[in-house]
Amino acid sequence: MDFPDSFALQGLSLEKFAVALLPFIERPPANSQHDQRARWMAYQLHQLEMDYSKVVLVCSVLDWPWIKQAYDERSKYPKPNAPDGHPALYGLEPNTLFFALSEFPYITYLYEKNRQELKSDRGVAIDGVKEIMLKARENFLAKHKVRYHNLTSQTFQVYLQYVRNLTLMERRLTPDLYTLVVSAKQVGGDAYAIALMEAARDYPFQKEETGLDTLAMGIDQAVLEDDQVMNMRNRLSETQFEWRSLDLKPNPEQYKQEQWKYTWNPYGQCSWPPEDEKIESLNTHVREQSKLLLSNDLARTEKFTSSVKDGIDIRDTLRNWHTGDIYVKEIPPSRGTIEVVVMLFEMEPQPDRYTWRQTWFAEHKEESTLCFFATNYMDNMIGPGIGQATYGGCMMIFPPRPIINIWEDPRLFMGETLEEKLLEAAFFHSRERHITVVSPGAPKASWRRMARHYKKRIIHIPLKRFSVQTIEKVRQFHVLNGKHIRSFATRFIQDI
Repeated sequence: MDFPDSFALQGLSLEKFAVALLPFIERPPANSQHDQRARWMAYQLHQLEMDYSKVVLVCSVLDWPWIKQAYDERSKYPKPNAPDGHPALYGLEPNTLFFALSEFPYITYLYEKNRQELKSDRGVAIDGVKEIMLKARENFLAKHKVRYHNLTSQTFQVYLQYVRNLTLMERRLTPDLYTLVVSAKQVGGDAYAIALMEAARDYPFQKEETGLDTLAMGIDQAVLEDDQVMNMRNRLSETQFEWRSLDLKPNPEQYKQEQWKYTWNPYGQCSWPPEDEKIESLNTHVREQSKLLLSNDLARTEKFTSSVKDGIDIRDTLRNWHTGDIYVKEIPPSRGTIEVVVMLFEMEPQPDRYTWRQTWFAEHKEESTLCFFATNYMDNMIGPGIGQATYGGCMMIFPPRPIINIWEDPRLFMGETLEEKLLEAAFFHSRERHITVVSPGAPKASWRRMARHYKKRIIHIPLKRFSVQTIEKVRQFHVLNGKHIRSFATRFIQDI
């Protein structure tokens, strides 16, 4: 039988809980192990009451009605057979604790921690889920070294609401691991879902070595160190589990990454088309915003006569409020276009981190010529012929045209740092007067001096105008070892 959710006891008395439960407990079959165990326990109670006036019995609620009936009726009991051998004590593999405990290992850790510190454990079942969320975020940020992310308090509020809805749809009061991981995947992608699953199964008290032989637990089975498989039964389980599969893309093991590095063909390299679409979409949006800023610079204000033109100018209307006149603005069409966009994700990128500098040419007319500096994709192999890198900064030329690799061009001599080298290339190659620069901070004086040298003008757009989730999705990109890798790359590339 499947127990009701034990969380109901937080707001329900034990008596009412038992009254609701006991009428539906099925009687064990006659002479079954369950029936014989109940009669034997009743006999042991009679033995104890001969020596003690008060006896406390702690047992499963599934056994209680039949133990009491056997105790009252003094039912005959079978004499148990002596065990064949002696009990053996084993340790458990840390990653398989979830199969042995009746709750998340990290929740169990929080219960034990509160008992050590003499704190109340009344809200651990629910507050522990929040602790797991925060721990998963810490692990996610430390592992992936992500600077911009969407795992904020507002995102977690949406996540908890999603978890609540899924839990109620499954007629539960507390979420199971599947619900938490599915919700994490929808909110934070595969990487955060894996981090949350690892946080939920963590049990910090097991860090110390015990010196015991270990068991690797599984679904109703265990594996010894000599690969011997044994059938197991968890007598602490209060709920009948339903095992379900979930499609996640885990990080590869170290030896596989080394193997993929060894087999990489140095003469084949291309991008992942879905990421090309993301960065081109952002490039288009930035260029449209730049044109809008250019138009606003040319806007004129005049007194209203017969047409509101491009709208009422609130600032000048309020400034001349005492006259009673209304002022309207006229925004003429912008002159020229934006050909080159520069995106800098850090104001002072470190050369020792962004060691890979490259110029990519467009595969078709809808793509830009892309020059960038990024982390080395060979340091983070995620699949056969698939490496992951992070942009430090990039320059996009649209419409695309071939240019000399900017990192080897001797004509570019003013830039000293990575960002200055990228900006100088933008000033040098742009056929338009205006260059759009997206960066976390305002343009430096050295950037403006360089722009004046090439007779160009910087249009600055703050990076904070875009959501952190958008920026992080654009910064993370993958390098494929040839176009044939695209046919199976989706099996290894995680959703951020």
